[in-house]
Amino acid sequence: MTPPPTTTLTATPGLAPLLARGALLSPFKRPRPDADFPRTRLVLPGLRVDLARLAAYERVCGFATGDDALPPTYPHVLGFPLAMRLMSGRGFPLPLLGLVHTSVEITRRAPLAATGEYELMVYVDELVPHRRGTEAAVVTEMRAGGEVVWESRSTYLARHRHRARSRPAPSTERLGEREERETLPAEAEWRLAGDVGRRYAAASGDRNPIHLHPLTARLFGFPRAIAHGMWTLARGLAAHGTPTAVLVRADFRAPVLLPGTVTYAADDTGLFELRGGDGRVHVSGGVYPLVV
Repeated sequence: MTPPPTTTLTATPGLAPLLARGALLSPFKRPRPDADFPRTRLVLPGLRVDLARLAAYERVCGFATGDDALPPTYPHVLGFPLAMRLMSGRGFPLPLLGLVHTSVEITRRAPLAATGEYELMVYVDELVPHRRGTEAAVVTEMRAGGEVVWESRSTYLARHRHRARSRPAPSTERLGEREERETLPAEAEWRLAGDVGRRYAAASGDRNPIHLHPLTARLFGFPRAIAHGMWTLARGLAAHGTPTAVLVRADFRAPVLLPGTVTYAADDTGLFELRGGDGRVHVSGGVYPLVV
C-alpha cells in the first residue's frame, strides 16, 4: 500500500488567514459522508511552547499555572492550526463555518514538559455519516524523541440533511452505558460568563463564530454563543485531575449556551459530566489511568 503523502511545515500556520479562507469557501462546500477528503499528513518538527500563551490558556481553563507540565488538553491547541490548514482547504468537503466539535479521545503516555521540544502530525482520518449530517475524524499525534507521547482523535460535525443511513451518535457508541447508571453526584456549580468563548478563543486561537457573539452564533442556528467543547473538557479535567499516563474520552452532547450555569459532576470510577439546570447532559466523559 502506498503511504499517505506528507508535508513538512517550517512554522505554525497563521490561523487568521486560514479562518478567512475557510469562511470564503464554506458556501461552496457540499458535505456528504462519501465525499473525498485530503489524505496529506501535515508534520511540524521542532515545536516549542509559548509559555505566556500557555499561562493564558491555563487561567481561562482553571489549570494551575507555572508548572513545567502541559495540561492534557493543551496539545490539541498546538495541533489546531495544522487541523485548520487541512479543514479550510478546497479539498476538504465540509464547510468550516458552523462546524461543531462532537467528541474527542485523548491518550497521554508520558509527562509533557512545557519546556520540551516536540513534533506534531495532523491528518484527516475519515468521513462518516451522522444522524444530523457528516462527521470528519481528525487525528493529532505529538512526538518527543521519536516516540508518540500524546495523541487525540476528534470528530467534527457539519449539519445537513442526507438520506444515507447514519451510524449511532458517538455518545451512544462509546459512553452509552452511562444512560443506565444513576446520575453522577454533583461536585460544583459553575456560572459561565458571556465572554468565556471570546477569552478561550484568545488563548487557543479557535475563533469559530459560533463561540464568539450571539449574533454570529444565530447565523448558524444557535440562540446564543456556545462554549467551545474543548474548553468544557479542559475545565472539567482541571477540576477532576488526571494521572500522567491517561486515556480521556468525552462526548459533547449538547451545546453550553453563554452566559449560563452548569453543574460539574463526577464519581470515583473516573466518569464526569457537565449538566444544565434542567438536568440535560452537555458533556459526558471518563478519565482512565493507563499502565505503561
